[in-house]
Amino acid sequence: MRLRDRLNVSARRQRQVSRVLQILLVGVLAVGVWRRDVGVLVNAGIALGVTFLPGVLERDLEIPMDAGLTLWLTSAVFLHALGTVGIPGTGLQSFYQSVGWWDHMTHALSASVVAGVGYTVVRALDIHTTEIQLPPQFTFVFVILFVLAFGVVWEVIEFGVTELSTLTGGSPVLTQYGLEDTMLDLCFDAVGGVVVATWGTAHLTDVVGAVVERLEARRAG
Repeated sequence: MRLRDRLNVSARRQRQVSRVLQILLVGVLAVGVWRRDVGVLVNAGIALGVTFLPGVLERDLEIPMDAGLTLWLTSAVFLHALGTVGIPGTGLQSFYQSVGWWDHMTHALSASVVAGVGYTVVRALDIHTTEIQLPPQFTFVFVILFVLAFGVVWEVIEFGVTELSTLTGGSPVLTQYGLEDTMLDLCFDAVGGVVVATWGTAHLTDVVGAVVERLEARRAG
């Protein structure tokens, strides 16, 4: 049973929450303009753009993105963008700087989204072609390794952006807080991967099926 079914949260309520998070992201973007903070502007702007991705996938590629998946993605990017701001008007640092567990939470949630993409691709390929046979154990390991590989690339990008900001004296768009923080980030990335690798079948079956249909249509065409 899906988690949202256990919690008895309707699809309508989930769509409403997603819409509220989008509106709040506009507010975060406004804070970035008010503060003239490039880091907040870039993170909030990208996050807001990502929230429209489910609609694009459903409309243009006919991939079903139900309310739960949309809320999952929207929550991940919203919490990341919010973490760059903190509470406006209080003079406090951003949540990434003032709340020790915020970075780990957002990494685990974002990693679960990345894991969802990896799981969908590998399951679709497994179903689509008889030339590929992937036992469940391999799929589980693949999803975790996929997430960790993405996490390593992300940490390298963070390091490069942080160093570039230091050299130019500009506001950092991404910030890395040291080797210990990087290792913890990767650990929480793995947590997100394990969650999706374990329960992906219950939540991503419809998406996998749609991707398989598009692969079949392309092969037939």
